[in-house]
Amino acid sequence: MPPHLIFPENFILALETLVNVHHSIYDELPPQGIYFEALVEKAFKRIKKPFTLIQPGGANQPRHDLLVENARISLKTETGVGTHPRLISITKLCTTEREPWEAPVLLQRTAEHLERYDYILMLRAVWKLPLIHYQLIDIPVPLLKLMATGSFASVGRRIGRRSIGADILIDGAVAYHVHFDGSDGKCQIRNLDLIYCDLLAEWDLQVQ
Repeated sequence: MPPHLIFPENFILALETLVNVHHSIYDELPPQGIYFEALVEKAFKRIKKPFTLIQPGGANQPRHDLLVENARISLKTETGVGTHPRLISITKLCTTEREPWEAPVLLQRTAEHLERYDYILMLRAVWKLPLIHYQLIDIPVPLLKLMATGSFASVGRRIGRRSIGADILIDGAVAYHVHFDGSDGKCQIRNLDLIYCDLLAEWDLQVQ
């Protein structure tokens, strides 16, 4: 596999080391949220030259989580005990809770959100106690933009604003499912097949 331009081998090694150090403090708690963001930022600072622009995004802002030189990076985690070894879930790609609650409008808002990112980096924890199997994945932004090709329809039996969903196909096979949740207005990605993403690294960590 050729070296990754924005996530090179020395960055991946630094991040893996920092995740393992995190577990020396929080034994059975994989890094999530701001903790994962802090580890990624520290890993970049370890490998980059002094004065390289490495800047966290604004807290609770609908923008990138980290800016490294000119690369806008969104950081995601999937670390629950039900994490599937191959099928990826993004529980909150973005929030599209404003009306009108119609597929074309929701897709446009999600497309605008994706334009804020150049990369989506995800850390996944697959539980196989006493091991945690980690996967570090680059989810291509153009892959998620393919949701514009889906045939969306109302789903579920919720009274009131119903959810809207669609399978997204690549060469006739389902690559992932898009779900606009009627209850909280979130755009979710379900069952994204790992084969469509770039698996940067995987390793096992033994927990106490």
